[in-house]
Amino acid sequence: MTVRQVRFFFVDVFAARPLTGNPLALVPDADGLEESAMKALAREFHQSETTFVLRPTRDDARWRLRSFTPAGFEVGGAGHNALGAWLWLADAGRVDDGDHVQQIGDELLPVTVSRRPDGIHVAMTQGSPRVSEPVADAPAVAEALGIGASAIDAELAVRVGSTGVPHLLVPVHGAEVVDAVRPDARALLSVLRAAGAEGCYVYSIDSRGDAGEGTDADAYARFFNPTVGIVEDPATGTAAGPLAAHLVRAGRLPDGADVRIDQGHALERPSRLVVNVAGDAVTLRGSGVVSGEGLMRL
Repeated sequence: MTVRQVRFFFVDVFAARPLTGNPLALVPDADGLEESAMKALAREFHQSETTFVLRPTRDDARWRLRSFTPAGFEVGGAGHNALGAWLWLADAGRVDDGDHVQQIGDELLPVTVSRRPDGIHVAMTQGSPRVSEPVADAPAVAEALGIGASAIDAELAVRVGSTGVPHLLVPVHGAEVVDAVRPDARALLSVLRAAGAEGCYVYSIDSRGDAGEGTDADAYARFFNPTVGIVEDPATGTAAGPLAAHLVRAGRLPDGADVRIDQGHALERPSRLVVNVAGDAVTLRGSGVVSGEGLMRL
């Protein structure tokens, strides 16, 4: 029997130290792996996403990324899956500081890597933001989340937002309501399908909550995605991007602002996501640490 050794790493994304932020399993040099093996490895690692780094199929890209959930769903968008991959690439000396292009699916998206005294930082341009009109059945959304309909902020309204992956953006009155959310996975799945969304980002612009009093965040959030088998995610770049764009378009923050979002506190994985919104340009920024490595024997 032939045994193949596959090297892997764990990267804690949107984190200043190990065992915080959003953990990502990462497999470099994955060109020889079939899709079935990628899905099996994602199931074995059992992180919200496992990212595989491959040679690009487009001449104008530096690297191509594919990411899978433990349930075997392939996910796109430039979120923690991609940011963690570029953190590792920079840490491993595979890329220099400066501007690069990544290939995710058929999309080519800019990436900027910079090394600073406090570590490696990555900035990624997401797709142009799209935010829907208010979702009609807000009471059904509230029921699926285990909160009262009056807890939803009707002024900001429940909407579907996307910078690459559509998510349901649910504003509620107060960070304590965010902490109190207890989703019914089956009901939430039905709501998401009806809205044409993949995941659900529950947020409050009162950012205290479990993040602690006096935080300087602009929003406090939690993310649930039963459509791809994620019970709760500690940091979700593909949701933070459209939320930031929505808050700027709604006039809650000025155009050109850095929008700071705290997430992951309910999972004891505190995360800080920073999104800059300037017109239709949405840029996700973050740091992190490579926290582990090993070999899988296939």
